[in-house]
Formats: sequence, structure tokens, C-alpha cells
Amino acid sequence: MKTRARTFNVLYVAPALAIIGLFVYYPLAANVGFSFFRLSAGSGDMQFVGFENFTRLFTDPVIATALSNNTLYAVVSIMFQVIGGLVVAAWLTRLLGPRMGAFLRSVYFIPAVISMTVIALLFTFVFDARGGLLNAFLELIGLGGLQTAWLANVDTAMGAVISVSQWQSIGYVCMLYVVALQQIPVELYEAASLDGAGRVRQFWHVTVPQAKEMIFVAMILTVSGSFTVFNEPYILTRGGPGNTTQVLATYMYNQGFFQNQMGYASAIATLIFVITLVLSVIQLVSFRTGKD
Repeated sequence: MKTRARTFNVLYVAPALAIIGLFVYYPLAANVGFSFFRLSAGSGDMQFVGFENFTRLFTDPVIATALSNNTLYAVVSIMFQVIGGLVVAAWLTRLLGPRMGAFLRSVYFIPAVISMTVIALLFTFVFDARGGLLNAFLELIGLGGLQTAWLANVDTAMGAVISVSQWQSIGYVCMLYVVALQQIPVELYEAASLDGAGRVRQFWHVTVPQAKEMIFVAMILTVSGSFTVFNEPYILTRGGPGNTTQVLATYMYNQGFFQNQMGYASAIATLIFVITLVLSVIQLVSFRTGKD
């Protein structure tokens, strides 16, 4: 009976395993294989070059710029989404009434259900140098001297791109936290209050430890997303001005489909995979969690 049950279990999961293998693991393995070749999209010729594409990664200055931008993306996202999202979620859950909290949760979540392509196009009008909403607002409040071409200025372009991601994603992360915080027993807060703990101490000593599992999930999603981000920088700036807002994904796309260097693009994709995998493992070990 055990053998028969085991066979049925294998048959049940076989279709899912086949789909995952076909559409996830096979493309991943194929990409790693392509990274050892020099090839183009329009030609079937493949020339084995060994580690030449990977060696080029360490000497390409644009890779250094892109990696720096991705790292900045991750740091800002952790501050605003992981930390800021938890604070907002605690405010919505603990300090507001049920009706106002439910209303604001819906408001904050709306950007998360809008396509990033639509949002990026919207913010091109916000950051537009002539007639843009941001410059118009600065003029209105008497700060016209701060007006600039936000997406064309090398000093502001990357910050503008990152800000779009934070606006769009913080509501989603906040909702993840809200689900976790609603599971925390009220008795823990009551006990902390009886012991003399104020709102801030309750947050640090009750909310944060109880939300540890969701913090881990938010960190994985946020950091991985920061190193695979593509839509925002590509739609808003195409990686410009120059390569100021270039990230690994946009540079990979440019090398593969515009420079027709598919082998090098595969090497960049492999680098992205390795970075996200290593960071995920580090977070898993550091949090010593994820079991739940």
C-alpha cells in the first residue's frame, strides 16, 4: 500500500515538475551554457570562447556602474519597503480604527495592481522638464530654483527611477505585513502595556519579533527584485543619460538585442542569477527562519 501511495504521489506532482523543469530549469541551464559561447540572435553559428565572456564582466566599466545602481536600488528598497512598510503596516493595524485602516490599506495597495509600464509612463509626465507635475509643484511652493530635468540630469536620474519603484511597491509589502500583524495575539500588546511599554517599545519588542517570518519574505522579494529590476529604468531613461541609470537587466537586454552579443548577455544573466541566489542564501542563514 505504501508503494502504491508513493507512486500516486509522484504521479500527482509529475505534471508540475515537468512544467517547472521545462520553463524554469532548462532555460536556466541553457543560459549558463550559452554564456560560454560567442553567438548572435540572427545566426546559428556558435563559437566556444570558454570564460571569455565572464572575464569581460570584470573589465567592463558599465557592469560596475550597473552593479552599483542595483546595490543602491536594494539599499533604498530595504529602507522604504522592508522597514518603512513595516512601520506603515503597524500604524494601519494598531493605531487606526478598523474602517479608516481598511480604507487606507486599499488606497496604499492600488499602485501594486497597476502595471509598472503604465506607472513608468505616468511618471515620465511627473518628471518632465517642461510642464512636469514635479517642477510645477516646486514652482508653486516657491522652490523654482530646484527645478531640473529629473530624468536627464546625471545627479537626479537614478534617484527619480528608484523613487518610482518605491511608490509602486511599498503598498504591496505593507499588505504582506498587515496579514502577519493581524495574526499577533492582542494579549501580547496588553501584557507589554501593563509592563509599562509604550507604543515604540511595543513595536520593537512585540511587533518586530512576531513579524520576523514576514520580514524575511519581504527581504527576499525586495532584494531579489532590486537585482532583477528592468521596467522602470528601461521605460523611464533607457539606462541614460549615458549609462547613469544602467542596471544589470537593462544592460543585458541592450547587449543581447541591440549589440547582438547573446553570449555576453547570457553571462550577464548568469551573474544576476548568482547574485540573487547568494543573497537569498545569506538572508536565509542570517534570519535563521523561513521554516513557517
